[in-house]
Amino acid sequence: MKLSGVKYLANQGVENIWKNKMMAFATFCVLLISLLLVGMAGLFYVNVNSMIQGLGSQNEVVVLMQLGTTDEQNTAAQEAIAAIENVDTIDFISKEEALDRQRTNLPSAQRIFNDYIGDDASFMPDGFSVTVKNNDQIADTTAKIAAIDGVQSANASPQISEFLRELRRVVSLIAGAVIIALAVVSMIIISNTTKASVFARREEIQIMKYVGATNAFIRMPFFVEGMVTGFVAGVGSFFITWAVYRSIYNVLINQSMLMNTFGAGSLIPFNKIRIIVLIAYIVVGAFIGALGSVISTRKHIDV
Repeated sequence: MKLSGVKYLANQGVENIWKNKMMAFATFCVLLISLLLVGMAGLFYVNVNSMIQGLGSQNEVVVLMQLGTTDEQNTAAQEAIAAIENVDTIDFISKEEALDRQRTNLPSAQRIFNDYIGDDASFMPDGFSVTVKNNDQIADTTAKIAAIDGVQSANASPQISEFLRELRRVVSLIAGAVIIALAVVSMIIISNTTKASVFARREEIQIMKYVGATNAFIRMPFFVEGMVTGFVAGVGSFFITWAVYRSIYNVLINQSMLMNTFGAGSLIPFNKIRIIVLIAYIVVGAFIGALGSVISTRKHIDV
């Protein structure tokens, strides 16, 4: 087929959208809603997984040094901890800082602190607060830290680690099932809507067949029509997602309790993923629209 012929058929496809604007609008709405459902479900899963990882980073390893360690020994221990592959951050906690924390955390014991301890922190060890990159490996990381010279103890909560691992598994299964179910239902609805559009124009297809038009010639305008409709639906889905996502993000990010308790501080800003989301919406929308149109024309072409 010559380039001029392809251009003509492409123009016909665009013109058909206007000629059959009611059916085109119905297809657009179905595509828009389907893309939004699947897209929102995908973004929900990505952010929940990010929040779980954020909660995991709060599961710290508490490291206590032996009593009386020198600054050189503390520095050597800190360097050894930093050399462990799974270690993310290390915060040094001096014995004086540890005493201040105990004084703050135990307000009912202020009299004991004032009368018997005062500012003498010599009975307390220096220590470190360590966070890890992969919470699944926290037990192995804790064991490696405990084996470092000068370290008296290294402790973490394996129950939290196990809970987060199980939570991630459950969320992945549920989100995956929901996304697949939404995708299947969306494809069925889109297919039926496209078939209805093609059925309404079956006489036009039959006339083209009778005058000798090839199957490719007949399908091309429908292909272009479906692709353009899907493209526009993808762009529309992106802007709706952008508005809804930013509104929810701004509400959650300003809730300090949610940020600290549920890891809302690990939510992904839309600016970081907007290009990926836009491309995904456009590509998937155009592909589904074009594919649905081509498949749905087959029944009325193959006569």
